[in-house]
Amino acid sequence: MATILDRAIRIPGTNLYLGLDPLIGLIPGLGDALAGLIGAAILVMAVRLRVPKITLVRMCVNLLLNGVLGAVPGLGDAFSVWFQSNVRNAALLRRASVAPRAAGIMDWTFVVGLLTGTLLLLLGAILAVLWLVKGLWDLLRPFLAP
Repeated sequence: MATILDRAIRIPGTNLYLGLDPLIGLIPGLGDALAGLIGAAILVMAVRLRVPKITLVRMCVNLLLNGVLGAVPGLGDAFSVWFQSNVRNAALLRRASVAPRAAGIMDWTFVVGLLTGTLLLLLGAILAVLWLVKGLWDLLRPFLAP
């Protein structure tokens, strides 16, 4: 799944790869939230494999960085192509799942709280970017009108 989201196609002449994550992120407002939700599936797999909480935190930080910075029009999509949060999370998952441990109810509570907080921060960042874009549009509209 990480490969499809971040590394599906190699950009010719470069060492960069393009996946669905930055393409979905092109949809204003909704795209980055949707890409973040799809990327959260790797986090759910990590919980099921009972990886340590610190790994879950690192995975959430990767998702949050990708979502918040990805919400910036244009520049955010370039960041998403470079950062590849899903590939990073898949690598974290592979390393941590070598020595799994039992997950208790506190782990699930922690992860649900972490995911909720991450998604709320992501939504807040997207709303802030949309508010700024609208404000900029309102400011420039008199100059663009014929």
